[in-house]
Amino acid sequence: MNEKNLIRAMPWLVTLGLLILWEVVCVVTKVETFILPAPTVVFEAMVKFAPQIAHHSLQTLMTTTAGFALGVVGGGLLGVFIGASRLVYVGLYPVLVGFNSIPKVALVPVLVIWFGIGTVPAIITAFVISFFPIVVNVATGLATIEPELRDVLRSLGASKTEILTKIGLPRAMPYLFASLKIAITLAFVGSVIAETVASNEGIGYLMLSASSSYNVPLVFAGLVVVAVMGVVMYAVAVWFERRMTGWAFRGSDLMS
Repeated sequence: MNEKNLIRAMPWLVTLGLLILWEVVCVVTKVETFILPAPTVVFEAMVKFAPQIAHHSLQTLMTTTAGFALGVVGGGLLGVFIGASRLVYVGLYPVLVGFNSIPKVALVPVLVIWFGIGTVPAIITAFVISFFPIVVNVATGLATIEPELRDVLRSLGASKTEILTKIGLPRAMPYLFASLKIAITLAFVGSVIAETVASNEGIGYLMLSASSSYNVPLVFAGLVVVAVMGVVMYAVAVWFERRMTGWAFRGSDLMS
């Protein structure tokens, strides 16, 4: 097996190795299922409760995607606004840091009061938790343009808008896609948190219901499903990154 094929196979090999280790530990220690179910038991639960898992997974995927999309649009626009102006950067950045420091689970009860129990609090929570890294990365990409480059462009007659659109935005693209890979995983965290607190659908609600009846294999099945969806969405973000910002990684072994 050559190096390229080995690199492609490594995630599968590592995952398989961890599952085997997990199974062996459960068998050797004879740990109770309600404490730590073996992977085979979790798989059986996934097969047994497949219709319920599919229904709640689609709900979680929908809320996460909606919240993430809002985060991309809102975070991208605000990041451009902050990164393009030093005064706005200095003024708004501390506010964003303070808001991001608030535990998102503490916001869910407030969202329930405003919007009731259901899909909306989950979408907003996914949006809020994925919003900050996008804003920060886009603003950083714009704010780190070399002063010398700005001076050269201005001496050539370029306006601030032209510098922003022709230099700043392309410069910020790698930062944007780096933040998207972080934000999509955080968006799943936000959705599941909201579903455990204020929803009657979704993987979070399914896991909460399963834990209340001590159906731990189903709880782990929900965790596995969320992990798989997160990996898939992460892979989609990486695919778009390679197609749109491959120029930023020329010569890098990570993108080969």
